[in-house]
Amino acid sequence: MAVRMKDIARDLGVSLMTVSKALRMHSDISPGTRDRVLERMRELNYQPDLIARSMVTGRTYLIGLVLPDLMHSFFAEVAKGIARKLDPLGYQVVMSNSEEDGEVEQRQVKVLLTRRVDGLIIAPAERSKSMLELLATQKIPYVLIDRLPAGVTANYVGGKDEELGVMATTHLLEQGCKRIAHIRGPSITTGAGRYRGYKKALARRGMKAIPEYVVSGQFSDDTGYLAMQSLLARKPRPDAVFCYNDPVAAGAIKAVLEAGLRVPDDIAIIGAGNVHYSDLLRVPLSTVDQSSSVLGETAAQMLFDCMQSKSPLPPKHVYLPPRLIVRESSNRRGKK
Repeated sequence: MAVRMKDIARDLGVSLMTVSKALRMHSDISPGTRDRVLERMRELNYQPDLIARSMVTGRTYLIGLVLPDLMHSFFAEVAKGIARKLDPLGYQVVMSNSEEDGEVEQRQVKVLLTRRVDGLIIAPAERSKSMLELLATQKIPYVLIDRLPAGVTANYVGGKDEELGVMATTHLLEQGCKRIAHIRGPSITTGAGRYRGYKKALARRGMKAIPEYVVSGQFSDDTGYLAMQSLLARKPRPDAVFCYNDPVAAGAIKAVLEAGLRVPDDIAIIGAGNVHYSDLLRVPLSTVDQSSSVLGETAAQMLFDCMQSKSPLPPKHVYLPPRLIVRESSNRRGKK
């Protein structure tokens, strides 16, 4: 027999109204009571009647999540953080893949809007402003993550990309590296910020970024591998590389090893993101952690606060500080 709300109320010795308010995350009950009710719901595997609930509240309890690459471990971790925060609050996350394409992104947002999602979390493709212009005509709350297009005023949660670039490049300098290359990311705010950080760290040591040591190109799974092959042909070749992210760094390591060189002895490598497999590579990868799960949880909480507010909240920006993770791929000083 299906568990009913009144069964939960009877078990806990509270009113049916209290259980209903806990399910709706109503502010009239204490956090402790709400947590007790939600925990009992999970224990009994209570399944609310979402259709009836929607008719009463006017909400669908659906959240749209638009990401540029569902296969990228960084965004997968972000999505897990979002779901972990929203699931206990009674919301289901509907994910879409924009493929870093502004037109695809706009179509996906339109589809989510037709499903009457209660809110949106988006890592914008940035190649088109049409999606943001569309959202400006809607009353639905939304939060941007990871990328904040120039001139856009919106709720945002992301990393400090310039600081990340400074941190990664400074680490390589502190390992005694002199010819530091950079494999750039796509022409979006994250890529631009990390490149600025790379140049700033060099400038602090009285060095300039050498154009031949800065490689960019089509952003794909083999970007790091092909870019590293290009850098290996430079004379003199670089003795270190700061890569836009961990997948790019993994490809770079592969190219260095195939060339018969050693990591980090001949070429030190560092990435960004601290994706889940970074310490499992043939040469464990040094990286800069972006707190991907925390980013997702923070964005989810920000969106929830906006949805609960009776009046629009002023846009808020939250920047998560980067954290250096040193592993074998760059750790020259730690070698015996």
